Amino acid sequence: MIQFKSDQGEISVSSAVFSNITGIAATNCFGVKGMAYRSMTDGLVHLLRREAMSKGVSITYHDDNSISIELHIIVENGVNIPAVCRSIMNEVRYVVTRNTGVSVAAVDVCVDSMTL
Repeated sequence: MIQFKSDQGEISVSSAVFSNITGIAATNCFGVKGMAYRSMTDGLVHLLRREAMSKGVSITYHDDNSISIELHIIVENGVNIPAVCRSIMNEVRYVVTRNTGVSVAAVDVCVDSMTL
């Protein structure tokens, strides 16, 4: 959780906020089918619904009040994967910084599956 302090009070931003913003920004990019989640019981990759897309996102906090984001996605067949990943990295960094004011140190995109 990141906290902003001023003489008027304190604001705390939880990881759920960052996860939801990241999930929405990533799934709006071209070529992304959705967020992915690897089941621990059977080891299969599952496509997450919009309500649960935060499970495919991991947030790491740093001492300098910046964050690192790791997200797992499923892409559509026939897309240029490096181009899609670059687009996601730029979009997530921009949207998270614009909406929360927190600087994003790194965005790591893991492509877990491809739909046919």
